Amino acid sequence: MTSIRKCQLLLIGAGPAGMAAATQAATLGVDTLLLDEQTAPGGQIYRAITSTPIQDRRILGADYWHGATLVESFRQSGARYEPGATVWAIEDMAASAEAEGYEVAYSVGGEAYMVHARHILLATGAQERPFPIPGWTLPGVISAGAAQILLKQAGIVPSDRTVLAGCGPLLYLIAWQYLNAGVKIEAILETAPPGRMAKALPHAWGFLRSPYLAKGLKLLRTVKAVVPIIKNVTRIEAQGDQGTLARVHFETAGENRTLDANQLMLHQGVVPNINLSQALGIAHRWDEALACWEPTVDEWGTTSTPHIGMAGDGAGIAGALAAEHRGRIAALQAAFMLGAIDSGARDRHAQTHRAALARAVQGRKFFDTLYMAPEAFRRPVGDTIVCRCEEVTAAQLRDTVKLGVTGPNQMKSFLRCGMGPCQGRFCGLTVSEIIAEERGLSPEEVGYYRLRFPTKPLTLGELASLPQTEASRKAVIRFKK
Repeated sequence: MTSIRKCQLLLIGAGPAGMAAATQAATLGVDTLLLDEQTAPGGQIYRAITSTPIQDRRILGADYWHGATLVESFRQSGARYEPGATVWAIEDMAASAEAEGYEVAYSVGGEAYMVHARHILLATGAQERPFPIPGWTLPGVISAGAAQILLKQAGIVPSDRTVLAGCGPLLYLIAWQYLNAGVKIEAILETAPPGRMAKALPHAWGFLRSPYLAKGLKLLRTVKAVVPIIKNVTRIEAQGDQGTLARVHFETAGENRTLDANQLMLHQGVVPNINLSQALGIAHRWDEALACWEPTVDEWGTTSTPHIGMAGDGAGIAGALAAEHRGRIAALQAAFMLGAIDSGARDRHAQTHRAALARAVQGRKFFDTLYMAPEAFRRPVGDTIVCRCEEVTAAQLRDTVKLGVTGPNQMKSFLRCGMGPCQGRFCGLTVSEIIAEERGLSPEEVGYYRLRFPTKPLTLGELASLPQTEASRKAVIRFKK
């Protein structure tokens, strides 16, 4: 049976925050292990940076290739790295009085392993906000993030009749990358409602001083020069023939229109990936400005749970460059808590990263206000599917609230929403917002799914291969219950 590994600092996620944090910690002499679900470091933003078939660097842009420097520094840092590792349980050893720290269960290639860590840093990154519209489960309809995965990892692009819909900088970034790759885009359906610019203007000064200004203007000019931009879109429906996408029906300025389409890519921003942090019982709050849940962390990435920190977009959306510097700051705090450095050294090392972080987040409030996902596309009605795993519709959710359901956890008992393989990742926000709307409350008052380990599907074979300790045996009993 495989023995239990040990490390001082365990990082989960090899995006910009995870790689930067692992590099920083290992450089300070901390015994560091990084676990990542992907087969190579990079996360979503720098996905396949070491193996992408895209050789023309102009297609993905200079910001993408910056990830190669992070990977190289990480590989030379001395930090241990386990790719293809899916973390599905974390056990506080203090609860069992067996030892200090945490036992973390994860699987690689169908076999389960255990690692004991004194301190954990979650760098789980962001995920795309759910975009439930009629027909979004049709073949041919994918998220913009999924489209980027195909482009970066396999060099696959749409062949014809491509439509992008939603709002946010990523929508225009992927359009720009597709144009660089020679893809013809039929149209971009912009869902940002009128009046958003007026709301964003108070934050314009920060944007004008930010690194995003020149890049953003160049990107927008390139896209708008060749792609029709249809603004003020208030309703979108994907329609199919013979079970696959054939056209996109939408409404703009009171007019109903239809575009023939073979591919529809949806995007309305990103939100923190909080499944692990929720399952750990870390305190979260509802961010009204971004309409999402995010963990409560301090300036060092410290959470409400002892010896568990968070960094990067998983702790609050701020972008790739900000994630990188937040990772280094959180690693300095971890090194201090583990006794590798004192508070003076921590603070001195952090000064440079805090200054870089301040520059990286300039302009974020402008973007966040301008591209806030409209309520109409966050809170669907009728037969639109909300929970894709269990095929639960918006109408079912709304009708069930009228029966007296007060929150997402009670809703599980009625409709099983959030109980499928994704464990609520693609419906949690929508379910909370729909219940809140029906009850006339805020999402924070309604709450989120109460998550339990294991947070990812696993087989009985994986469970049986798990190294056994007193704490892990207790964990297995809980799982069986």
